[in-house]
Amino acid sequence: MRAVGIILAGGNNNRMKEMSAKRAIAAMPVAGSYRSIDFALSNMSNSRIQKVAVLTQFNARSLNEHLSSSKWWDFGRKQGGLFLLPPTMTTNNSFWYRGTADSMAQNLTWLRKCHEPYVVIASGDCVYKLDYNKVLESHIARKADITIVYTQCRNDDITRFGVLKMNEDERVVEFSEKPMVSSSDMISTGIYVLRRRLLIELLEKSILEDRYDFVQDILIRYKDLKRIYGYRLDTYWSNISTVESYYRTNMDFLKPEVRQYFFRDYPVIYSKVDDNPPAKYNNPCSVRNSLVSSGSIINGSVENSVVFKNVYVGNGCVIRNSVILNDVYIGDNTLIENCIVESRDTIRPNSRHVGEDGIKIVIEKNERYTI
Repeated sequence: MRAVGIILAGGNNNRMKEMSAKRAIAAMPVAGSYRSIDFALSNMSNSRIQKVAVLTQFNARSLNEHLSSSKWWDFGRKQGGLFLLPPTMTTNNSFWYRGTADSMAQNLTWLRKCHEPYVVIASGDCVYKLDYNKVLESHIARKADITIVYTQCRNDDITRFGVLKMNEDERVVEFSEKPMVSSSDMISTGIYVLRRRLLIELLEKSILEDRYDFVQDILIRYKDLKRIYGYRLDTYWSNISTVESYYRTNMDFLKPEVRQYFFRDYPVIYSKVDDNPPAKYNNPCSVRNSLVSSGSIINGSVENSVVFKNVYVGNGCVIRNSVILNDVYIGDNTLIENCIVESRDTIRPNSRHVGEDGIKIVIEKNERYTI
């Protein structure tokens, strides 16, 4: 193979509020049956990248459980495979990952042992499909040092992203990380391609100077010294690292064209498979324009909502414009509207949860009712 893959899945931020208290953002459930990291892993597998490292750190238990078997993404092989690389205390280092560049620098031994000439770096908190081989071919044809995959910012807060300005040849001339004001709407997707030896060299220099962030301390710092080009992604792309964007991304899967693109069009997205029975709909339930995952039992009304696995919706319940995560029990005659209900919640009967000034996160710590 021509490239190895690195997935950055160790980060956390306060914009996810209580939802990141249970899990890393890369382990957030998406579209009823997936985790966020499934999209990057599937893209690696579909691009025939056979050796992939996942750098984990924050609250990684749920993510580690999800990645406990690499066979679901076709990484169970003699050559290559899936490598989980958490921060490790050694005689020379006792730090946690201090940034994206530091997380890769602490695993330089793994990078040096690889034989592939190129590295594809991706983030674990984005929903998209991409053939990384096309990015690599563009990278080689342009004789670029670094290629950044970018897209047009749509319906999102541009201050969350790195903003690019390019010339007519797509060479990057300006790169601003999370600017307050920008005249460009082209944003980095957090996907990069570069030579493995160059990455090792840049990481070694960065750590010697106590610089730990890949974007600020390598991409922006070297933009006038290295040949950095952009590669445009025109298909669906979304970052889920805020409550609003996470909710909107799940709601996007209620659109037929988005479901067709991710669920049916080749190549497909893979995930760990659970042995659940099909969803059960008991009369007189009503389900309209919703995704209902396996193992769920619906007795009430569900409208414009995404219901994840093993959810019980009681009699007389009304669920509208909401995201219900895994293993939630919703008692009878409950109203839930414009909400995200955290996994393993038990919602008492006759409850009312309505997000009136935005999306409401519902977290109940009641003891489990029997179904």
